[in-house]
Amino acid sequence: MKRQTIKPCTGACHSVLHARVWSARLFCVGFLKCLFRFAKIACVLAVAGGIVWGLKWIIRSAFYDNPEFRLQTVDLNPNQAIDEIDLVRVTGLNLRANLFEIDRAAIAKCLAGLPEIADASVGRRLPGTLVVRVTARTPRAWLACPDAGLPAARKVGALLVDGTNFAYPCSARQFEAAALLPIIVLPARDKEPIATGETILQPELQRCLRLLTTAGGGTPAALDWIDSIQQTNAWSLALTTRGGTVATLGLGDHARQVANLRAALNHAANQGYTIATINLIPKENVPITVNDELIPPRAIPVADLVPQEIRPTRRTRNLKTLLNRE
Repeated sequence: MKRQTIKPCTGACHSVLHARVWSARLFCVGFLKCLFRFAKIACVLAVAGGIVWGLKWIIRSAFYDNPEFRLQTVDLNPNQAIDEIDLVRVTGLNLRANLFEIDRAAIAKCLAGLPEIADASVGRRLPGTLVVRVTARTPRAWLACPDAGLPAARKVGALLVDGTNFAYPCSARQFEAAALLPIIVLPARDKEPIATGETILQPELQRCLRLLTTAGGGTPAALDWIDSIQQTNAWSLALTTRGGTVATLGLGDHARQVANLRAALNHAANQGYTIATINLIPKENVPITVNDELIPPRAIPVADLVPQEIRPTRRTRNLKTLLNRE
């Protein structure tokens, strides 16, 4: 049996003794050093705080507490959505506040949240003018949906639609400009509801607006002869004039159809009769029905305004008789 021997340590072996000496004097010295360090930091913070407080006091004295910078004028651009009185009422603007204390972002957000305003910005012009710029929505037509409890009406509070298909209630300031606009009648759909302050997604609205664009030539004031418009089926639109004429138009080729409609209405007025219905989809042999009650003709007839493609058919027996009298 072999003996196990312990191998000698080849490296240097060191023993280190850690000793801590404590006394009251050393404790006091360490405490004073820490206290001195905190005192220097406190002095630096106090000086910095004094500088910040001094700057704030100077700024407040020069701007916020300066009577020259108090609100003196509200510069609001002319628009059909809101005036200065409504601006103060809606935003809660303090007319005695300093111009630098007014939260311009909050006022702009409040104004932009109004349904009749598309965009708003608020700035200041020294010494005491608050500059407010709003972009009112431009109405293109009234909206109606009898099946959803939205009657066809032109009044304050009724729904208008602008060029972005956004529906909003008519305000008192905007009623005069929108009073003669046509009414677009839409169907009721659960997936595409008609709600205030929402964008209407129904494709029928897009088709009706395209027809109104062609009929008005891009000018809403030129649509005062149209009473209402709606899509009656998958291939046609029904346009009702202020005189009671019901015109059937297709989903396209509106320029030709509107031109023929206006020419036919003008010819009927000059000849002393009124058109009850007219189908403008065919390019030739356009079906027309006339009312039995005649009206006095205009002093200066302009029969040459009738386009050649509008020709009486069997459905226009009364119209054919009237045309033969020329």
